[in-house]
Amino acid sequence: MKWFAILLLPIFGLMISGCAWHKHKPAAASTPPPAAPRMIVTPDTSLGAKVVLYNDVGRYVVLSFPVDRMPQVNQIFYVYRGGLKVGEVKISSWQRDNFVVADIVSGEAQKDDDVRSE
Repeated sequence: MKWFAILLLPIFGLMISGCAWHKHKPAAASTPPPAAPRMIVTPDTSLGAKVVLYNDVGRYVVLSFPVDRMPQVNQIFYVYRGGLKVGEVKISSWQRDNFVVADIVSGEAQKDDDVRSE
């Protein structure tokens, strides 16, 4: 058993000295990834409606607004079809329930066009 310890002692010595000679490189300072821009979410508070009737001769439209929000008289709205602006309307004083009559100022309108204040 004594000869076994004498044999293992130089082996452990070589192992330890081998580790001492090997230089470890320090880990490269990793930069944190750039922070993603914070998203700002704001609710859409613009007033919108739908064209339910279009009169080409009289150049007016009847708009259907949400029940809880109605436009002001002489307020200007823009008519959109397929995401493209195609006209401009001006709210008149004729109103019944959630339906409002608007005069076409410029452009055109068709049934089911979207109308927005912006």
